[in-house]
Amino acid sequence: MSDFDPVTGLARSSFAVGRFRRAGRPAFPGVVLADGTVFDLSAEWFDTDAMLGDWDHALQRMNDLAARRGPQELRFESLEALPPVARPNVLGAGANYRQHVAEMMTHNKFNQHARHPGESDAAFFARNLAEVDRRAREGMPFFWTGLHSSLVGANDDVVLPLIGEHPDWELELGYVLRGGGRYLRPDETGALIAGYVIVNDLGTVDEFRRTDIRWGFDWVSKHQPSFKPCGPFIVPKEFVDRAALQLRLRLNGQVMQDWPASDMIFTPEQILAYATERIRLMPGDLLLTGSPPGNGAFHGRFLRPGDVIDSEITGLGRQHNRVVAEDAGGRRPFYGKFSA
Repeated sequence: MSDFDPVTGLARSSFAVGRFRRAGRPAFPGVVLADGTVFDLSAEWFDTDAMLGDWDHALQRMNDLAARRGPQELRFESLEALPPVARPNVLGAGANYRQHVAEMMTHNKFNQHARHPGESDAAFFARNLAEVDRRAREGMPFFWTGLHSSLVGANDDVVLPLIGEHPDWELELGYVLRGGGRYLRPDETGALIAGYVIVNDLGTVDEFRRTDIRWGFDWVSKHQPSFKPCGPFIVPKEFVDRAALQLRLRLNGQVMQDWPASDMIFTPEQILAYATERIRLMPGDLLLTGSPPGNGAFHGRFLRPGDVIDSEITGLGRQHNRVVAEDAGGRRPFYGKFSA
């Protein structure tokens, strides 16, 4: 028998917390048992943000429910899974998987000046991988900040906007925080982490590069509405073996990403330490830890209306998203894509 439940994707000895909605009813925070049983916790906390700010108590309460059950049981498959955190500050780690970064450095047209004359792809890749490892030893993490308005639920549609020709996927392991701090060391930041969540970090990659401004990059197109499918729930860190996590994304049934989370250049603890030197972290904040190889740019195939994306990370549940075109009601972009 599998160690993971076929309905929820959770390890059979674990539970998770999320935000859910029944038809015609307000959203509520709930604990999800591995077998799909859900308990409504709205009588105790108005939202998961409140739970994360009261995490020790919330975790004990969820443990009690998982052990003893109780009234008002619901079924996971009958509920709409909302983003498990509603209004987080979103921190997105960039360039954080060894293989993916070395591949981008090798094949990106803007980096070809670094190739030696006559150098093969294999030799150039080996040099780039060594540079990635040097950065891991001597460099610092990098992250960008995102908008919670881009979050949607694990089974919601991904809506392709009117601008951008290369909408791309990037399956990522997310960390949900229970609190913050200032000037923490990496060995201290593990205490900030409540649990883990699946996030697909989509973006229209042809919109990223700008030639009309000297610094050259514009990340706002990563925050289009629906570009961050998140959930279906948060799994407390106590139930997750990070060394065993595998990220897998299928497009129309074909595996496009399949890679271990252990290939990160900087650990989440290192990224969080860097963050505590620069911003104020809050309960409910969401850290994305970067994408492994296998995005659309690598495959030369970007998202189109009618596509179906199925994503999973070991023990953290599953996502299922249809890709549809945006209906803008006849409106057209005023700026659209910049062209020199």
